[in-house]
Amino acid sequence: MKITIDTDAKTIATRDDDGNDNEMPLYGNPSFKLLSELWIKVGWGQRYSYTFTWLGRPVIQLPEDLLRIQEVIHRLQPDVIVEAGVAHGGSLIFYASLFEAMGKGRVIGVDIDIRGHNRKAIEEHRLATRITLVESNSTASAAFEQVSRYVESGDTVLVILDSNHSRDHVLAECRLYAPLVSVGSYIWPQTVS
Repeated sequence: MKITIDTDAKTIATRDDDGNDNEMPLYGNPSFKLLSELWIKVGWGQRYSYTFTWLGRPVIQLPEDLLRIQEVIHRLQPDVIVEAGVAHGGSLIFYASLFEAMGKGRVIGVDIDIRGHNRKAIEEHRLATRITLVESNSTASAAFEQVSRYVESGDTVLVILDSNHSRDHVLAECRLYAPLVSVGSYIWPQTVS
C-alpha cells in the first residue's frame, strides 16, 4: 500500500496493491486508525517497546498500554495479578507499584527461564515483597499448581498472558488459567500469530 499525507490539504491518499485509490480527511477516525496501525507496525519493527523502564526495570510495553491496563487494575482492584512472561521484570514492578499505591495486592510472575540477573534485580527491588516468581513453562500443569498455591479463596484474580505469543501457546494458557480468573475479572491474552 502507498500512503500519501498532505498536511496542507488535510488529506490522506492511499493506493492498495490492486491500484485502487482512496482519499480521506487527515483528521478523521479512518485516518487515525490507518496511521495508528502503521505507527505500531513500524514501532515494533524498530523495537520501540524495548526503550522504556519502570522504576529501574526494563518494561517491554508501550506507554499507552501501561496507562490503559492501570485503569483496568484501578477499577477491578484485584488481589492478585498472574502474569505469564517475566522477561526483565518491568511489568511485574509496574503492577507491584500499583498495588503499593492501592495498599493491597500481589503479583505472580511465571516464566520458563528467569535469567539470574533479572531474578536478582527483581528480588532486590524495593517492591519485591509484592512479587512471587515461578520458574516453569506457563502451560505446564506444575506451573498452574504452583500459582494456585499463592491464590487464596475469595481473591479477585487478573491473568495477563505475555509469554510465548503464538496462537497455540496462548490458547493453552487461556485454558489452563481460566479457572483462576474471578467472575467479573479478565484473562488478558496477547497473541500475534
